[in-house]
Amino acid sequence: MKKEIVLLMVVTLVVGALIGMILSNTNKDTATATATVNQSPASAPAVDYQQKIKALQDIVSSDANNREAWVQLGHNYFDSNQPLEAIEAYDKALQLDGNDPNVLTDQGVMYRRIGWFDKAIANFTKANELNPNHPQSLFNLGLVYRDDLQEIEKAKKVWNQYLQISPTGQGADNVRTMLDHLDNGHGSQ
Repeated sequence: MKKEIVLLMVVTLVVGALIGMILSNTNKDTATATATVNQSPASAPAVDYQQKIKALQDIVSSDANNREAWVQLGHNYFDSNQPLEAIEAYDKALQLDGNDPNVLTDQGVMYRRIGWFDKAIANFTKANELNPNHPQSLFNLGLVYRDDLQEIEKAKKVWNQYLQISPTGQGADNVRTMLDHLDNGHGSQ
């Protein structure tokens, strides 16, 4: 049974990360920042994050108010597993416009990755306050409550909110599965 819990946690984290990347990618306006960065074709073997990061750093060093470049820089740090750098880049973007639930959520994921759960919760909560129909912030908030803080009842409450605003689709199916496991006593230790 311990293996099942570990496997469920791993699958949940992977699914959460994938959903976060998919949702954040669908909301990215790539006009400003990626105009200066060559896009790799879909068949390319790997993304050269360092090259993209360098190009974006050049943009923000000459135009510190280029919010989209800061967001894209944060995304590239996120995708290349550089959480502290991602947090800083997202912070610069949020200083320019703090009302972006997607950036708040992405930054919250990075806070969670380095173990700053209180900051992750604050970001996910603010993202959901800005947009009460933002399922990704609720999904990630539930993960923090369940996996990191072992606050199962809070996780259930948040994930039930998720299902109210997003009752269908792969994310909803995953949330239902996690809730079923919690209800059947298969939650975190």
